[in-house]
Amino acid sequence: MTKAGTIRAGMGGWTFEPWESSFYPEKLPKAKQLGFASRQVPTIEVNGTYYSSFKEPTFVKWAGEAPEDFVFSLKGNRFVTNRRVLGEAGESMMRFLESGVAALGEKLGPILWQFAPTKKFDPQDFEAFLKLLPEKQDGVALRHAVEVRHASFAVPEFIALLRKYRTPIVYADHATYPAIADLTGDFVYARLQTGKDDNPDCYTPKALDEWATRAKTWAEGGDPADLHHADPSAKAEAKPRDVFVYFITEGKVRAPHGAMAFMKRVS
Repeated sequence: MTKAGTIRAGMGGWTFEPWESSFYPEKLPKAKQLGFASRQVPTIEVNGTYYSSFKEPTFVKWAGEAPEDFVFSLKGNRFVTNRRVLGEAGESMMRFLESGVAALGEKLGPILWQFAPTKKFDPQDFEAFLKLLPEKQDGVALRHAVEVRHASFAVPEFIALLRKYRTPIVYADHATYPAIADLTGDFVYARLQTGKDDNPDCYTPKALDEWATRAKTWAEGGDPADLHHADPSAKAEAKPRDVFVYFITEGKVRAPHGAMAFMKRVS
């Protein structure tokens, strides 16, 4: 076994009004928030790319404001995933990928393709989508992860399909979305969504300890046995994996602190 993969934790975005008093230094200009945030955590998930279109100069600007070893995960645009027939998403996907995302260069992390909670598993439909995912854009390697939010996906057939295309499934620690921990790609992407604003570090110390242990297991090539798998009989290849963990949704006011506290545990 080679050395362990890299563990990175962050939050969703860097502009959130409550953070101006709970996270950022007093009177820090908004223009300097990314520069500050990207020096407190090693990664951030960009939610804005799901709702809006950005152009290359914006991605160049983001890359210039973040430190050398920082990584942005981008949420794929909603016009790609919010459709009845996924196999028809090619044009929208290329429009998103050609908008300038490759300008992030080595700071481009995984692209998260998020599907609506009403989207059910259709093997042919979903395979058509996976076939559309390119390995590179303008010479920059792309990494893709999919987040499904309907219980129909929690079946062995879905896991086999993702492994065929070496595409990770997002593990969602969420109150209602299915939690699927099967390892289907070369990295791990987890979204922790059950935090609380009244917890100083978003999650309780005990929960942070547990997630840090799981992240280390993933990074070292293992597969945490205490998480739900859709196909526990199909063992994943034991190999080091990079791990991306994001504190999202619930407990957002304390999400940056959750990510920082998590990183202290895995450093």
